[in-house]
Amino acid sequence: MRADSSRVVSGCRYTEITSLKNSSLAEKSPDTEQTITMKVLTKLLFCLCCIAMATTGFAQTDATQAELSAAVKEANAALIHGPSKIAILDQASFALPANSGFVPAAAAIRYLRALGNTVNEKSLVGLIVPLTAHTDWLAVLTFEKAGYVRDDDARDWHADDILKNLRDGTEQSNAGRKSRGLPELEVTGWAEPPAYDAKTHHLVWSAIVRSKGQNESLPTGVNYRTLALGRDGYLSLTMVTQLSMLATTKPTANALLGDIDYMDGKRYADFNATTDHVAEYGLAALVAGVAVKKLGLLAIIAAFAAKFFKVGLVAFLAFGASIRQFFKRKPKTVQPVAVSSPVPEPVSEPSTDVSTRTDDVISSSAGADERR
Repeated sequence: MRADSSRVVSGCRYTEITSLKNSSLAEKSPDTEQTITMKVLTKLLFCLCCIAMATTGFAQTDATQAELSAAVKEANAALIHGPSKIAILDQASFALPANSGFVPAAAAIRYLRALGNTVNEKSLVGLIVPLTAHTDWLAVLTFEKAGYVRDDDARDWHADDILKNLRDGTEQSNAGRKSRGLPELEVTGWAEPPAYDAKTHHLVWSAIVRSKGQNESLPTGVNYRTLALGRDGYLSLTMVTQLSMLATTKPTANALLGDIDYMDGKRYADFNATTDHVAEYGLAALVAGVAVKKLGLLAIIAAFAAKFFKVGLVAFLAFGASIRQFFKRKPKTVQPVAVSSPVPEPVSEPSTDVSTRTDDVISSSAGADERR
């Protein structure tokens, strides 16, 4: 596939956002770390073009393409190679392992905004990418200064009850999605039931969310959520992968979580009940209330993107990009893209008037939309 080619898909013309031939990276070996990273970013952009046209009939603008290409190059230029110690605000440090890269907040913010995200600059820490070929995950690192989250309810919570809350919240959100021309969603179960380690104060869970009526033969995507609780809030590391590959990627996610080390005075055990702010919710509410819509669109995009590229090449939007801001409106007569050779998958979060911030949204109704 030529890097600068233009093609017609179901009556819609798009331009691949992969102008590598004009980059010095094009002269490097296909297996170099820089080239792998560039492919991760650029192929994601191409997939989003295909997905958006297949689902909602949006066309990419030249200005958007130029900004996206520039953002990709900036992210690649800012990439920090592991092994390296990454400072996480004034809270912790992260031991970036070998064969991994870290895109700092500034470059990550530009990249995400180029894709239409409303980015919470105070929460986003950066993006973690694999620097080895044929890897099937990407991770987003944020810090939510929510206050001390009490873990008392983790002792007697019931995964079935939390799952019901997720399902109910997703169903409540479907009316809003339908009104915006987006497919309705359903939660089919746990890929990983909520599990809390009281010694390390780590919380892990992963829900399976897909579009209603999705073809069973299509792969399903998941967000594998890992949280490290601290004195002032929690660090969230979200790994995006394919359900069928979750068993092999979970060890990597858990290892990355274990590489996070809170500073002295910032650890969960350093909590001072007299002076410290306490979050208004516990762990169960945290799981059930983390913006249901952010867990949802992953599955829809996974279904369509399975037709284009591997998940490892297209998963940069685990926590939500606004395709409707990314693409210009076109008539809704576009039919789904027909592709001859399916391969898995990316993620994103389309929206219109609903903000899809990078920070988690906790509310009394798990399906409530967060207004700008």
